[in-house]
Amino acid sequence: MNLPESLRALRHRNYRIFFAGQLISLTGTWMQSVAQAWLAYRLTHSAALLGIVGFASQIPTLLFSPAGGVVADRFARRQVLLATQASSMVLAFALAALTFADAVTIPWILTLAALGGIVNAFDIPTRQAFAIDMVGRDDLVNAIALNSSIFNGARVVGPAIAGLLVARIGEAWCFLANGVSYFAVLGSLATMRIPQGAPFARTVSVWTSVRDGFVYVARARPVRALLLLLGLVSLTGMPYAVLMPVFAREILGGDARELGLLMGASGVGALLGAVVLANRRSVKGLGTFVAVCAAGMGLALVAFSFSRSFWVSAALLVPVGFCMMSEMASSNTLIQSLIPDEMRGRVMSLYAMMFMGMAPVGALLAGSLAARIGAPATIAGGGCVCLAGALIFARHLPHLRADARQMIVELQMTAGAPPEEPT
Repeated sequence: MNLPESLRALRHRNYRIFFAGQLISLTGTWMQSVAQAWLAYRLTHSAALLGIVGFASQIPTLLFSPAGGVVADRFARRQVLLATQASSMVLAFALAALTFADAVTIPWILTLAALGGIVNAFDIPTRQAFAIDMVGRDDLVNAIALNSSIFNGARVVGPAIAGLLVARIGEAWCFLANGVSYFAVLGSLATMRIPQGAPFARTVSVWTSVRDGFVYVARARPVRALLLLLGLVSLTGMPYAVLMPVFAREILGGDARELGLLMGASGVGALLGAVVLANRRSVKGLGTFVAVCAAGMGLALVAFSFSRSFWVSAALLVPVGFCMMSEMASSNTLIQSLIPDEMRGRVMSLYAMMFMGMAPVGALLAGSLAARIGAPATIAGGGCVCLAGALIFARHLPHLRADARQMIVELQMTAGAPPEEPT
């Protein structure tokens, strides 16, 4: 197929099918995310409860992702994804049914959110590791960028649709739409033709496999540094999204429509970041880009915390989304470029722990702090921590770059390919 360089991963049939299915499914996921936050806030009017719901939905990723990484390395990844996506569909339909029946309560929301988090602990590392199965190593950078563009394109459309639906006909329809959207991704996975490769790490125990993943990351300094910075940003920066209902309603005087627009503005920025990354052909310079984006996110969050104008706040969320997505996807790209295939699932499970697993701790902390010192001060503090982490990472970058260069040389010598300049 004759496609622009920014879309080169779509030359692969399996990836084209995956791309289409994920675009539909993730739109539904974002619709449910916004509607669920609004439902919890409508039932309680509690900023702390928003943090608890976020904690319940994501803490299982921190606890169970290492096991998910072992599963991703030991079993056929397409089959694992079929199971996880089907499970998520059932949970979405259950939440829709409870809401339609006017039987939904906070304990039900927390229970279903926690179950969804357990599913994600297996889905996220498997989905990240699955990219190379679809496109191979040559187009991996572009595939990761396009994955981010799907995620953030849905993040633009989903919240906007959710805001309109919640305001007019209620949250239950968003949950139902999300359940239906899973048929698209299940259909795409079922029609793929993936070669059956030899699974790794079958000769050792699950515990040993988990330990090997941690040991590998502890010894690989560039991977460790990228994961630590990602974890810090997830802990202190990403919880801004949990507090968006507070900003939309109490600080900016809006309702569900304004909440959808705020989340959509962040999604626009994230989509722009994905487009920028998709046009890259190599990982050269990405380390510096990671540091700049982490710092930029921190500065934008501080500015957002001082705004009391809806449109100024929405405009400031564009660079927040751009920097957050760029830092996350660039770290993903660098890590996947540095690691051997037999460790991919386990290392990406630690990526999931830092990206998704630290977020619930941050959500709980942000909700508690917001109840005491206010949402603006909480967001400003998180932005300052992100900025400090970026400066520390940038100071160590020259040494990390040398280590990364050696890792890529060793990896590509093993694969019989010429080395590429890393970060």
